[in-house]
Amino acid sequence: MKRKMFILVLILLMMPLPVKGETLDLTPKSESAILMEVTTGEILYQKDPHKRLAPASMTKIMSMMLILEDIKSGGLTWDEKIQVSANAASFGGSQIYLEPGEIMSVEDLFKAVAIASANDATVALAERVAGTEEEFVKQMNKKVKELGLKNTNFVNSSGLDEENHYSSAYDLAVMARELVLKYPEVLKYTSIYEDYLRQDTDEKFWLVNTNNLVRFYEGVDGIKTGHTTKSKYCLTATAKRNNLRVISVVMGIADKSYRNYETTKLLDYAFQQYEVEKTLSKGQVLKEIFVAKAKKTTVKAVLEDDLYILNQKGKPKRNVTYKLEIDKITVPLKAGARIGTLNVIDNNKVLLSVPVITLEKIEKANIWDLFNRYLVEMLTGKIPS
Repeated sequence: MKRKMFILVLILLMMPLPVKGETLDLTPKSESAILMEVTTGEILYQKDPHKRLAPASMTKIMSMMLILEDIKSGGLTWDEKIQVSANAASFGGSQIYLEPGEIMSVEDLFKAVAIASANDATVALAERVAGTEEEFVKQMNKKVKELGLKNTNFVNSSGLDEENHYSSAYDLAVMARELVLKYPEVLKYTSIYEDYLRQDTDEKFWLVNTNNLVRFYEGVDGIKTGHTTKSKYCLTATAKRNNLRVISVVMGIADKSYRNYETTKLLDYAFQQYEVEKTLSKGQVLKEIFVAKAKKTTVKAVLEDDLYILNQKGKPKRNVTYKLEIDKITVPLKAGARIGTLNVIDNNKVLLSVPVITLEKIEKANIWDLFNRYLVEMLTGKIPS
């Protein structure tokens, strides 16, 4: 009997331990849910994360991404005035009651999208970016493919229920992560609890954030709620505490009161169980690179941002290693140009990859620079005469 008990204990000890988050049901009311750490993209909790569901206004995560992409590329400016089309003004649901022909700035329209989830403002911006909403939706689906997402297809820019319009908790988390990392300025708007449009007019309009966690939960600064008959209640949230930023998604909740409750449980779990450690600093020199055709031949490769590693509290810290990969450098280059990648390795797997840049402007050497360099090297014996 003792021998059998010993063998049973031995077998149990040899079995791999499950990830803690996977043993918990933090979201019993959600059809699908996920919790993701932003820096690494690691999944801390998931429940049927690839299930295709109606995303409602969480669709606007992708819409905001494309709008901000257009602003970054110079195709659109925050202070540009847009004349609202009859088509955009006709959209119901969440709205700011735009009138056909009304003129409003890009920034005010974006506020309406980010804070109040306004469908009419979303379509007005989509039409400005792509010409028509239909063309904008094509761009949305193109970006979906670029991100490698398998369970998302958009039919409109606002999230109104339509056939074949769907996404998943995992895909939405990836989109939200891309949005936050590439366009962190979005949080300036999604974190606003209340604001006003059409100030100093008779049509003054009060904007109130549909995501009231930005007011009531420490660290929450985005991103998008959603609700339609088909989608039920859903929310993609992001929060940051002590340099740990996470994204949570809950979908398909029948009772509105549980949307915030289950989101809060996910965020509480993240901040109670996990922490990040800064291992390398922004601007830290990783290597000095020789660039033959540059005016200054030595270029410093530095980190673009601070590097944080995720650890579970109460567990041994990760013992990561680094592998630096430098791209082929073609001069000239602007200061801040990307010249390589630093891969962070954990257990022989790439945990994350971060950009490596040059802080200096790299100018191309002219013929006299190269001739003088040759003479110096010849006179100092560095090359054969």
